[in-house]
Amino acid sequence: MNTVSSMTFPALADVSHRFVLRQAGLALDVDRQEALECLVPWHMAAVREMGYDEASLRTAEQIHGSLVVRVDRNSDQIALAADGLVTNDPDVLLGIYVADCGAIFLHDARQRCVGLVHSGKKGSELGIVREAIVAMKREFGSDAADMVVQLSPCIRPPHYEVDFASAIREQCLQEGVRPENYHDCGLCTAQDTARFYSYRVEKGRTGRMLALLGLRGS
Repeated sequence: MNTVSSMTFPALADVSHRFVLRQAGLALDVDRQEALECLVPWHMAAVREMGYDEASLRTAEQIHGSLVVRVDRNSDQIALAADGLVTNDPDVLLGIYVADCGAIFLHDARQRCVGLVHSGKKGSELGIVREAIVAMKREFGSDAADMVVQLSPCIRPPHYEVDFASAIREQCLQEGVRPENYHDCGLCTAQDTARFYSYRVEKGRTGRMLALLGLRGS
């Protein structure tokens, strides 16, 4: 297996995180489940490189809804019906799969907690990032003004008719995230299929990037 291709974000320098990219030389003209199975070795290698074991990973079922679930080391590995995860357990690594939708990373250094959300057109219409911020307030006593938020690469106009990246930012600011603490890499998945998987460009038969976020190192 070749080196795992991934990127990190300066705004999240205080927490463990990765955004695992398209893996060069791996043909994935298949459906979602088969693609994920093919990508397991690369994704698990990224988990280990971050200092976690495979049993630490917690993911969401991802049904394009608005449910955000608190997880810890005793939780099931997949949160059913959820599209967002929050935790204050340093032994847990959160994971969200995307291929045009946005992965939203949230970190509250004061209360030592993190959140990770899957949000595309539907999730943004349902306000899932708002639900994540509310969940962190409720579960950990967070204040949105203390949160750092990072949006991953995602599909954007003119390659997609809906600018959900803009909607995500607006929802975060409405919930109290400071403008200077909101970060968007500005990259479009549909514009660079050499680095990213794109559900729209590749007509649904493609792989998935994996967003990973944990508290170790914070």
